[in-house]
Amino acid sequence: MRRLLRENGLSIAMFGLFLVFLLLQSIAGWRTNNQENLEHHQPSESYARYLRSGPFVEATFENWESEFLQLAGYVLLTVFLRQKGSPESKELEGEEPVDENPRQARNRTGVPGPVRRGGLALVIYEHSLSLALAALFLLSFLLHALGGHAEYNEQQIQHGEAPLSLLGFMTSAQFWFQSMQNWQSEFLAVGALVVLGVFLRERGSPESKPVAAAHADTGSP
Repeated sequence: MRRLLRENGLSIAMFGLFLVFLLLQSIAGWRTNNQENLEHHQPSESYARYLRSGPFVEATFENWESEFLQLAGYVLLTVFLRQKGSPESKELEGEEPVDENPRQARNRTGVPGPVRRGGLALVIYEHSLSLALAALFLLSFLLHALGGHAEYNEQQIQHGEAPLSLLGFMTSAQFWFQSMQNWQSEFLAVGALVVLGVFLRERGSPESKPVAAAHADTGSP
C-alpha cells in the first residue's frame, strides 16, 4: 500500500479531490434546484433524479468541456510555440528528447508496443495524448449541449413557451455564452502560468524552474 501511494500519490490525490468536490457540487446543486422548484411551486426532486437532470449534466460537463479544450490546445501549442524564460516551454533553439523520432527507437528495450510495431499504430500513438484530450472535449461538449438543451426546454415549458430543438439550442447565444465564459478563463489561467513561471518559483515542483535559475532560462531541466 505504501508503495502504491508513493508511486501514484499525485493521481490519487487529484482524483480524490475531484470526487469530493463533485459530490459537494451535486449536493449544493440539488438543494439549490429544489429551492428554485419551491419558489416556482414545483415538486421537489430526489437526489438520484437530480443527478440525471439537465441542470446537473449541463453544469458539470460545461466545466469539463473547457478543461479538456484547454489541455488539448496546450499540448498541441507547446509542440510549435515557445516562451522565453518559461518552464512550460521547450528551449528556444534545438531539439529536445520529446522531438525524437520514435521510429529510430523501435529496438530499444522497454519501448511501448506501438513504437515496436510501427505503422498506423505508431502514427496514432505518437499523437495519442492530444487525440484523447480532444475526444474527451468533444464528448463533454456534446453532454453539455444535451444537458443545457434539457434545462432550457424545462424553463421554456415552465414559462409557457415552446421548446427548442437541440440544433436551435446549440446555435443560440445562450449556449455559446455558457461555453465561452469557461473557455476564456481556462486560457487565461494557462497564460498566467506560462508568464508567471518566467519570474516566480516553487521549490520542488516540476512545473517550476529551479529557484536559482536565471529568468531567461527556458524550460524546466
